[in-house]
Amino acid sequence: MQMNRKTLAAGLLSAVSAISLPVGDAGATTLMDLLRGGPAANKTQGASKPLFGGTAQEIEGAISDPDPLPKITGPRYYTYKTDALRVIQTAKFVAAPAADATVTSSTAAPAADPRAAMAGVKVSAPDEIAKAIEDYYGSGRPLIWVQAGEISPKAQAAITALAAVGDVGLDAEDYAVTAPDLSAITDPAARDLALMQFELTLSAKVLTYVQDTERGRVDPNKLSGYHDFKRKTVNLKPVLNMLRLSPDVAAYLRTRDPDNTQFLAMKAELVRLRAENVGGEAPITIAPGTVLKPGKDDPELANVIKAIGRKASDALKVEHSVTLANYAGTPQYTPELVALVEGFQKENGLKPDGVVGQATIRKLVGDTNQEKINKLIVSMEQRRWLPDDLGSRFVFINQPAFQAYYFNEGKQQIAMRVVVGSKSNQTYFFQDQIETVEFNPYWGVPQSIIVNEMLPKLRADPSYLDRLGYEVSHGGRKVASSQVNWNTNPNVDVRQPPGGDNALGELKILFPNSHAIYMHDTPSKSFFQRDMRALSHGCVRLAEPRVMAAAVMGTTVAEIGKQIASGQNRAVSVPQKIPVYVSYFTAWPDEAGGLHFYADVYDRDAHTMKAFAAITSSRSGRS
Repeated sequence: MQMNRKTLAAGLLSAVSAISLPVGDAGATTLMDLLRGGPAANKTQGASKPLFGGTAQEIEGAISDPDPLPKITGPRYYTYKTDALRVIQTAKFVAAPAADATVTSSTAAPAADPRAAMAGVKVSAPDEIAKAIEDYYGSGRPLIWVQAGEISPKAQAAITALAAVGDVGLDAEDYAVTAPDLSAITDPAARDLALMQFELTLSAKVLTYVQDTERGRVDPNKLSGYHDFKRKTVNLKPVLNMLRLSPDVAAYLRTRDPDNTQFLAMKAELVRLRAENVGGEAPITIAPGTVLKPGKDDPELANVIKAIGRKASDALKVEHSVTLANYAGTPQYTPELVALVEGFQKENGLKPDGVVGQATIRKLVGDTNQEKINKLIVSMEQRRWLPDDLGSRFVFINQPAFQAYYFNEGKQQIAMRVVVGSKSNQTYFFQDQIETVEFNPYWGVPQSIIVNEMLPKLRADPSYLDRLGYEVSHGGRKVASSQVNWNTNPNVDVRQPPGGDNALGELKILFPNSHAIYMHDTPSKSFFQRDMRALSHGCVRLAEPRVMAAAVMGTTVAEIGKQIASGQNRAVSVPQKIPVYVSYFTAWPDEAGGLHFYADVYDRDAHTMKAFAAITSSRSGRS
């Protein structure tokens, strides 16, 4: 006899109430077994699979078709929207005459005040700049760029200074102002209008420059959801009066440029690259996709050795001088040549295995001159997003370099390899403060991993997490994973207790943020031997977590070891909050000021370059 669905559900509910739930075996299965469908993927914990909740409706839902598998997606990149412009309100300027009337060189009598023509001027600017102009001219202060009915020398100096802003990584087109040809204007009213149009336009461009050079042209938060910054506020109100009083406009504008050591190093390299004779040595190319392995013949070997001869240090070339002198351009990758390649890899921070792959080729061939220039321009822009003074003590993570650095008293004391987010799980670009070190941590599994990676397996085997030793809770109450109806996309929390297989390893270093990103240990130590280390779900894995923890705690590595050895889960506040910069720079100087260039692992530079183009188009009226 067939039972209908409701009768079957009621029977199952009755059976469930009589079943005691077994506790899952933690076993030796790791998180990677879970994500890959490990050794126990197709086993069940028992004959019955009770459902969390236990109502007839829930059980009926369980035996019906499951909800479609959901997907949690990460942030996205945006089409850049430029700042809105508004027309400067010039009518009010006429009501307040200039405090000191303009005089001619031939007479002490005041000349006609061209400010009366301002009512007919139309200049548009972002609101902050428009307000600064309205404040200055509306209060009756003197003209800055027009004197005795002519374009003043100060105006010419300002135009010249704005034309040279390429040296600080900006685009001169954004600030270009053309002085009117007054000799071609015979009508006095038209002449005054042209002069006032020029006066206000130049003031707007100079203010734009001051704002841009201090905080950057681009609002990073408009680039993507991966950027998270509180945009700097630049006080523009006193700038025009300072320019009026300054005897050297260009010098004043230069004082507004960033003067931190990283920016100055990038500026010097940018100037050098632009002045470099690009018609010098022909670039060396190595065929795309080349993978040269010890003992294998490869026609690209000749280009590899030639590139080493150009890029290697003098010390390395002296050490292998006999090998370099005797190499005849043959394709045989001999042990002597392998040793030379390994030496080059070691001095460039690569795994010295003699295998010439993508990372080694990048170091050998490098970026073109223009590619380096573009990276410097983007990096100089991004440096403006950060505080000019990073602090005397801070942690700096550079994702494209796969490195984390600890600075104390302004000096770099620690540098270590890190693993950052993969391209599909990118690490954010933001700044915060380190507050806590947690020893023997629990790992709270992010919802994105629960939904995207665990849920498909749990629908096939609801007891999966029980056997792995994970803790599941719903509404603040612990439940067995076998109790949960995974077919209905439940809202549950999952965490992994401390232990040898814990995904966070021995400790994590927390700087609370809305992106759930932190630094931590990892049991996957082999990842640090790779050259390309964009491999995580977004957090920053440290090669030497005890060393970093000791630094931020102001203690010793031995003391950190004692905390871990206790086996107890314990969170300890750092003695003093420390700034941390989770950054993204494809060009960045080392301690000595030498520039290093890195692969754009997330293709973020291209989005910033597109934003530059949109801004320039908007400012020129082409958008």
